[in-house]
Amino acid sequence: MSNVAASATASNSSLAILAGRVLLSILFILAGYGKLTGIEGTAGFFGSLGLPMPTATAVIAGLIELLGGLAILIGFKTRTAAVVMAIFTLAATAVAHLDFSQAGNALMLQKNLAITGGFLLLAVLGAGAYSIDAKRG
Repeated sequence: MSNVAASATASNSSLAILAGRVLLSILFILAGYGKLTGIEGTAGFFGSLGLPMPTATAVIAGLIELLGGLAILIGFKTRTAAVVMAIFTLAATAVAHLDFSQAGNALMLQKNLAITGGFLLLAVLGAGAYSIDAKRG
């Protein structure tokens, strides 16, 4: 492969990784912001699930989603953030989406498994050229 072709391939890969980061992060940034600005409702839902200290748990979950989503978006500590977000997504699925008697939970399980797959790819591939990680070396 010529240097020009290799450069174009690397650029396309970095653009695809950037697009993936943006698409993955939007969901978590919005969800985290929603949890933190509607803490009473989130804590009530978490309490109904039987989670301990529902208000503190809601704040922690909201911060993980918001800050993890922002880290993925800008490509900062992406590999670490992606692993944290993959674990968080699997944990949230285990806590809230395995009761298949509730409508929509089978779909939520599938969605969350796909999102986890995206995070695992980021953990392996890194943030790409268009990121803070790349600028920091």
